[in-house]
Amino acid sequence: MRARLIAAGAVICALPGIAPAAGDDGALFSVERAGTRLVEDVYRLDAYIDYRFSPAVLDALENGVPLTVEVRVEVIRPRWWWWDAEVAVVSQHSLLQFHALSRQYLLTSLNTGAQLSFSRLQAALEAMGTLSDIPLLDRKLLAPEVQYQARLRAQLDIESLPSPLRPVAYLSTEWRLASEWFEWPLPS
Repeated sequence: MRARLIAAGAVICALPGIAPAAGDDGALFSVERAGTRLVEDVYRLDAYIDYRFSPAVLDALENGVPLTVEVRVEVIRPRWWWWDAEVAVVSQHSLLQFHALSRQYLLTSLNTGAQLSFSRLQAALEAMGTLSDIPLLDRKLLAPEVQYQARLRAQLDIESLPSPLRPVAYLSTEWRLASEWFEWPLPS
């Protein structure tokens, strides 16, 4: 048993990408802009996210590993005396796959089932990063005269990776891809 623990420790220490800080290789998710507008009493989201994957993630994608990216939007009511109150949460999930035979990138919205195909990865990433007219919340669910904030974050969903790849993804900074929270006031 002890020999197995030592061997497991040696394997973990030998994994690439544990020591460098995230983003050293240019991999980064960045929310460039986000905002909401009120259309017929429904708040709608428009945003643009710049996705840059690490070499390890790109290599996995090119070798048939599907990648799921989650965009999480939260509407919160800030409170000075306690943690912010979470009013609503909306998650958008996108699945990015590469099909070797057709040399096409397939982008699927897991929320709606809509699929698009692209011959270039950059075009697929731009389409995945462009969020337009997504319904968030009905205005009637919010209290009048209260200020609300919205925030958005994008991240690679490690839990959706194939089981054999998850341990490496949890331990390697090359796989922990997430943007910072991007916040803005919800218009009244």
